[in-house]
Amino acid sequence: MNALPDSFCALIVDDEAPARRRLVDLLSRDRDVGRILEAGHGLAALDMIQEAQPDIVFLDVQMPGVDGFGVIDAMGVDNMPLTVFVTAYDRFALQAFEADALDYLLKPFGDNRFERTMERVKTRLREHRASDSTDANDFGPELLKLAAKRAAPGEIWDWLVVKARGVTRLVMAHDIDWIEAAGVYVTLHVGGEEYLYRASLAVVASRLDPFRFVRIHRSSIVNMRSVALLERRSHGEFEVMMKDGTHLTLSRSYRAVVEGMLGQSL
Repeated sequence: MNALPDSFCALIVDDEAPARRRLVDLLSRDRDVGRILEAGHGLAALDMIQEAQPDIVFLDVQMPGVDGFGVIDAMGVDNMPLTVFVTAYDRFALQAFEADALDYLLKPFGDNRFERTMERVKTRLREHRASDSTDANDFGPELLKLAAKRAAPGEIWDWLVVKARGVTRLVMAHDIDWIEAAGVYVTLHVGGEEYLYRASLAVVASRLDPFRFVRIHRSSIVNMRSVALLERRSHGEFEVMMKDGTHLTLSRSYRAVVEGMLGQSL
């Protein structure tokens, strides 16, 4: 592929330094990249986008405080540079599609996958520089595939089918207060009732609405609408008090996930 007539500026937005270093290393090898900027959180990204006006932004989805979608909401879709989302979760693909993202890199990604993204970035930059066009986005095939998957009926569970003693019960997902791991099963806590459901906690977490449910511990998921309050404990942990009186633990390793969902620091 021929080089661009002018080098371009790339902004990397990720709260994890190793993830930023990985992208810096890859971008540094590209002769068309003239300037690489880094932001460790959403607020810094907003300042850099407005001041430096980068051509492309590699944007993490889940960050404490202002997350990736918060950056886009604050800037406005029409005011964003070309955007490539970089995240470990495919469940945000539909939102990325709606936010006019050019591509969606799922962590961990290989060098070849990154090169395909860069080819798309350069093609789009050439088109923009040639015609100053802002036509509808030519989405990457991976993003289209993921967006279609997340939009398909049944991909996000509105109901859980619970079977016991010859009876099949339909439990509405939004009625679930919290879920705990129980070996190869999980226990659904629903308005004071308990139901055993055969699936791992990881599988259940991947199929529930990410705007309502969040994993707070390796053994528990909560419906945030059923949380009464959080009380800070030692070593970065919180005690989570549910509206039904249950006391759970938000472990330090899941704190950033919760903050990313809320878009605010705890």
